[in-house]
Amino acid sequence: FYIKLVKEFYSNLRMASNQNEEFALSSSVKGERIYLTARILASILHIPHTGLYVFEHEKWPEVEGFHPNQILSILYPNDPNVHPNMALTTNRLSVDHRLLHHLIVHQILPTGGGYAKLSRMQVFLMWCILSKIEFCFPLLMLKTMVRAFSQKKSVLPFGSILTKVFQHFHIRLEGEVTTKLKKEETYNKSTLNRMGW
Repeated sequence: FYIKLVKEFYSNLRMASNQNEEFALSSSVKGERIYLTARILASILHIPHTGLYVFEHEKWPEVEGFHPNQILSILYPNDPNVHPNMALTTNRLSVDHRLLHHLIVHQILPTGGGYAKLSRMQVFLMWCILSKIEFCFPLLMLKTMVRAFSQKKSVLPFGSILTKVFQHFHIRLEGEVTTKLKKEETYNKSTLNRMGW
């Protein structure tokens, strides 16, 4: 991916939708305007834009059929006192659930900083995946981009995916310096061994 262009994308990122409109972002890279909705991003990436349109950070998502205690009982089977306000830590997760959490925090919902605690949104995504409930990944990506842009200390997520966006909007990539994926952004036998598999 192209770190300089990713930084330019995020430095020019703006909300482009009003309250009652489809959620949209705009930016510009090398003078070219980029306009993204979940539908447009899904088309660029050739993925669906169907499923739950949910994104929360401070509170539990409110979705029919989702009850925090239900997923918490699955994630913490040895804790008889699970409740929605309990401390959500990764050290008590099974190896399988730690791997799922690792995938979420590095690939689906990238965050910067420590990974010892789970956010409510991360737990919700674990529930979606374990329950085979479809969520709108393109919308999740757009909301994650906005959250990253608005935080002082955050990673700039989806660098590799943004390369496809740049290509779609005919951003010239010739002469740009490429950055290889970091070790933690790939999965192999060594990664799984470190996680206890």
